[in-house]
Amino acid sequence: MAQAAVKIFEQESGIPESAVLDRAHLARITFNDRNLEREVLQLFNRQAELLMGRIRGSEPAAVATLAHTLKGSATGIGAGRVARAAATAEMVAGSTPGDCKHAIEQLAQAVVEARTQIAALLHLE
Repeated sequence: MAQAAVKIFEQESGIPESAVLDRAHLARITFNDRNLEREVLQLFNRQAELLMGRIRGSEPAAVATLAHTLKGSATGIGAGRVARAAATAEMVAGSTPGDCKHAIEQLAQAVVEARTQIAALLHLE
């Protein structure tokens, strides 16, 4: 069931699941305004860090809610891997502790990748 939900999410978002950060999508949502792009990336960077800290220490119901929030933010900026991993974490939050832990680890890895790419982009501009 979780795999089906993730597939539906991928089809609806239009963001490639392998995208660490879809720069074309980001440019569209920020109207090609570099200052706005920078601000949006900085906000996502801080939010992702805060949410991951909370996700790691939360009960399953809270994990689902926090992952849902992160999924929406990641979709908004074009962070496909984070969005996909957050969708999976949201779906399996109530599953076995092992499945939930694995999903959170995958989400954390995707967040690190996205934050690394964001940091590089912010330092280049």
